[in-house]
Amino acid sequence: MRKHLILGTALTALFISGCANMSDTQRRTATGAGVGALAGAVISSATGGSAGTGAVIGAGVGALGTYVWSQNMERQKREMEQATQGTGVSVSQTQDNQLKLDIPSDISFDVGRSDIKGNFAPVLDRFAASLRANQSTDVRIVGHTDNTGSDAINNPLSVDRANSTRNYLTARGVSGARIQTEGQGSYQPIASNNTAEGRSRNRRVEIFVGERPRN
Repeated sequence: MRKHLILGTALTALFISGCANMSDTQRRTATGAGVGALAGAVISSATGGSAGTGAVIGAGVGALGTYVWSQNMERQKREMEQATQGTGVSVSQTQDNQLKLDIPSDISFDVGRSDIKGNFAPVLDRFAASLRANQSTDVRIVGHTDNTGSDAINNPLSVDRANSTRNYLTARGVSGARIQTEGQGSYQPIASNNTAEGRSRNRRVEIFVGERPRN
């Protein structure tokens, strides 16, 4: 098993050492592939298989998790920045090349509710149009709450908010197969829950859009 681990480590080093002259996207892909190679070698050797074969398979798996930031994604970001200007919605590019929309509670949902507010609808309408125009993207919607109330209330409420957002998008022609939803309850605050302003910021929905690499 030791020689298999050495092989996996060597492959990882080769992947990472070649990253110096790569773009950020290429570097993330190569690093993911290298880490996957090491994991593949370890798993394969532990189960009696070939470490070399496991490393190759692991490299492919590691590379699959990387999104690309294409011209379509840049255009979608600009469109959403224009559509949400002055609304309080934050639009950004994440480190792993996802488009992120951070929608505060005064735009998205009333306290303790999961139905879409009227001023959230135009933002989602524009967002749905951009998703229909770019079919190679995946969407993840995450609901959050403040820490007021118990987990028994907050956890399902955060899920309901994410699902309401997904249902609004699918009703406007976006395939539900592209959209994943989850709720984090009050476990991922971005501000202090000790103030009304902080609690308002924590009651939010985050939408992530990632474009899959094309074969």
